[in-house]
Amino acid sequence: MTLILLYTLVLALVHLHPALGRIPSTLDGPFEPVTVPFDATVHRYAVDLPDTDYRVRRRVTGFHPEQISVSLSTTFDSVWISWITGEYQIGYNVTPLNPESVDSVVHYGLLRYPLTQKARGTSLIYNQLYPFEGLQNYTSGIIHHVRLQGLKPSTIYYYRCGDPSIPAMSEIYHFRTMPLSGPGSYPQRIAIVGDLGLTYNTTATVHRLSSNSPDLILLVGDVTYANLYLTNGTSSDCYSCTFSQTPIHETFQPRWDYWGRFMESLISKVPIMVIEGNHEIEEQCGNQTFLAYSSRFAFPSEECGSSSAFYYSFNAGGVHFIMLGAYFAYDKSANQYKWLERDLANVDKSITPWLIAAWHPPWYSTYKAHYREVECMRVAMEDLLYSYGVDIVFNGHVHAYERSNRVYNYSLDPCGPLHITIGDGGNREKMALEHADEAGNCPEPSMTPDPFMGGFCAANFTFGPAEGKFCWDSQPEYSAFRESSFGHGILEVKNETWALWTWYRNQDSYNEFGDQIYIVRQPDLCSIRQKVNKYQSAAE
Repeated sequence: MTLILLYTLVLALVHLHPALGRIPSTLDGPFEPVTVPFDATVHRYAVDLPDTDYRVRRRVTGFHPEQISVSLSTTFDSVWISWITGEYQIGYNVTPLNPESVDSVVHYGLLRYPLTQKARGTSLIYNQLYPFEGLQNYTSGIIHHVRLQGLKPSTIYYYRCGDPSIPAMSEIYHFRTMPLSGPGSYPQRIAIVGDLGLTYNTTATVHRLSSNSPDLILLVGDVTYANLYLTNGTSSDCYSCTFSQTPIHETFQPRWDYWGRFMESLISKVPIMVIEGNHEIEEQCGNQTFLAYSSRFAFPSEECGSSSAFYYSFNAGGVHFIMLGAYFAYDKSANQYKWLERDLANVDKSITPWLIAAWHPPWYSTYKAHYREVECMRVAMEDLLYSYGVDIVFNGHVHAYERSNRVYNYSLDPCGPLHITIGDGGNREKMALEHADEAGNCPEPSMTPDPFMGGFCAANFTFGPAEGKFCWDSQPEYSAFRESSFGHGILEVKNETWALWTWYRNQDSYNEFGDQIYIVRQPDLCSIRQKVNKYQSAAE
């Protein structure tokens, strides 16, 4: 018996009985559905951090770097450093900065002094221009992305960025590289957060998240909510309701700069990996979309073979992460689907046993908000993810928390992934409270097609407890736990089969949590070969 198998058996014995005060595991499931009633003392709405707050004000001068962040490449030996130099402009007449006027340089090394290594990168700007009277134009500061290569695993590196010829260099920061990929090597804590925005609830979420000392942050879409503002900075919870007469969908791009400044103290040292949400679309003239998202963050797209900022993959120790785009074609003829097939086929589970996927809108959510909105994406991609044994799926979009039982095609399945919706980061839109299975809350099917991809696949169920209906009459059996509160999650992968998932609510004290469970992989029960053979047999 191997040491890993022995350790797994010990964990199973220790954590098997939640009634005895032990942490439950998925081996105890499937669980009976639980709904925690909404705590009326928690404010359902969130209040924006004003632009006068010191945490969002510009604290540098000239071309000194600000909004500094770290993101990962596909493997431990490479990271991206990003920052902005020069101040954005917003007004009726703006003059874009010249990206070539400031160099993109990172000095880095194993010691704070001296920083013996040097890397150069690229720079760009983007504009949001409105050819309509009364709408203000925006042009960004100069955005820099520099890739550091040849790094050692699980190692602290010190760095400073900027242009040494001006001179305009940042202070010295540091980050830790990911562990070497392998079945016994993992980041200690991976933070998962969604639908963050920049409100006082956001500040509470980020403060709690920071106190958990994460090694990596996943942001599963909806970053700044800049598209809930007119170009004069006026905001609304419902853009289409308040600004229905505007000639074009405006955004207030300085909210991105405010967010970058607020987050810098955290993401300048902890890598953040972001996937786009619907609030990043930001439609502009000339059918331009996602300009801020694709310009401000660095993505390991080229390294993982996707050539797109909207779907990509990377390794963090023994975990392979797949980040998918719900707002780009996902059918079997689409580039995204073909890339996903290649990426999954190249996963070696002897090196990265854990397979985790993330995208913005959830496939399995029981809330009325966005109910079955991306059913076409589920229909197109679920078989592929299931056949390769995806272990966990993280989503946002619905402003609440929900954890599923293991599920596939709406049925309980011991080899299906856990789906975790964590769109509760604290954005200015109201918290989701209503469930589709409650009386009077089931939406009309005609109101649920994918509003961005234009598909409609959510028909009545043909099997199970909801047969012949569009919604369940009670909390579905696939839904294990749901609660409406702001918060974030921490994933701690212990070994190649056990991982601890904890959901922290903002209103709790630091030694409390809202939900906790061990997620246990069962590779012998759920081998890829068995599932592929099953699909091949069905096809034959």
